Amino acid sequence: MPTETSLKAEETLIHVLWINAGLSCDGDSVALTAATQPSVEEIALGALPGLPRIAMHWPLIDFECGPQEGADDFLEWFRKADRGELEPFVLVVEGSIPNEKLHGPGGYWCGFGNDLETGQPITTSEWLDRLAPKATAIIAAGTCATYGGIHAMAGNPTGAMGVPDYLGYDWKSKAGIPIVCVPGCPIQPDNLSETMTYLLYQATGQAPMIPLDDALRPTWLFGKTVHEGCDRAGYYEQGDFATEYGSPKCIVKLGCWGPVVKCNVPKRGWMNGVGGCPNVGGICIGCTMPGFPDKFMPFMDEPPGGKLSTSTIRPYGSAIRALRGITTHTLDQEPKWRRPGTELLTGARRTW
Repeated sequence: MPTETSLKAEETLIHVLWINAGLSCDGDSVALTAATQPSVEEIALGALPGLPRIAMHWPLIDFECGPQEGADDFLEWFRKADRGELEPFVLVVEGSIPNEKLHGPGGYWCGFGNDLETGQPITTSEWLDRLAPKATAIIAAGTCATYGGIHAMAGNPTGAMGVPDYLGYDWKSKAGIPIVCVPGCPIQPDNLSETMTYLLYQATGQAPMIPLDDALRPTWLFGKTVHEGCDRAGYYEQGDFATEYGSPKCIVKLGCWGPVVKCNVPKRGWMNGVGGCPNVGGICIGCTMPGFPDKFMPFMDEPPGGKLSTSTIRPYGSAIRALRGITTHTLDQEPKWRRPGTELLTGARRTW
C-alpha cells in the first residue's frame, strides 16, 4: 500500500535543470539514453512507485528549443530558477568548468544562452554562481563535471576544473546535500539514472542522506575496484596474464589499471548488463578517478607497480594453477561406485 509520504511525493513537481554547456562532448547525455535501471522514460514519466512528478529540462530531449523570448524558450526555465520562481529543482552539470579569469577581455571559454539586457553570452560558471545557491541538489555528471577530465589535464589553457573544485568540496545545497559526483568518460548510464532516482526520493523525504565517499561518489556504486568485480581477476590470482588483445586472461600487463580504480562497470556491464571495458577486452584507463587522465598516462603501458605485483604473483600463481589442475583432474572423474555390478560399493550398509 502507498504510504502518506509517497502519495504526497507523487504530487510534488521537481524540475531537473540540465546544463551541458561546460567543456565536454555531450557523451554523458548520450550515454544516459541507454539507461535501463531505471530508464530515462521511467524517471520522466514517474513510473516508479513514490517517485515525484518530474519536469526534465534537458537539451537532448526537450522540445522547448524555439527562439529566445519566444513561446517555447528553453532558457526561460533557467531564468525562472535564477529568479527564485522554480522550486524545487535539481541542477545537473555536464562538462568541466573553465576559469573565465584566464582569458583576455571580451572573450569567454564557454557559455549557455545570452543575457537579455546586454545580448552577451552568459558563461557556464556564471550560471553555476546563480543557480547553485537555489538548487535542492547538484549532480556533476561525467568525469569532466566531477573532476575536470580531459579538459583539465596538464597544459590546458582554460584552467578547467570540476564542479567540486569550483564550488568547493565541502559545499552543500540549501537542503544540506553535498555535490553528488557520478564520474565516467562517458558515464555508465544506470549509475547516473540510479543516482538521480535516489536524490528524487531523498528530496521528497523517502530516502536518507545519500552516502558519498571522500571524492563525493555514491559509495554503493564506487566502493569497489574494477579488479574486484572483473571476470579476469581469477587469472591474475593464478599469475596468468594476456600478452595480446583478444585473450580472455588478465590484461594488467597490457595497461589495465583495474586493481586500483574504483568503478562498478565489470559487474554492472554497460547496457542491460552487457558490455563494459574489461568485459569486452578493453583495458581500464581510470576514468572514474580524480587523477584522470594525467596520473594514468600513457594508457597502453603497464601501470607503475604492475611489474612488481605481477612478478610477485607469478610464483604463487603458478603453484596455485598447478595444484588446481590436479584437483580439477580429480573432480572431473565420477566416483568409482557408479557402475553396474552385484557388489555395493557406495559405503551404505545393506539392510535387506
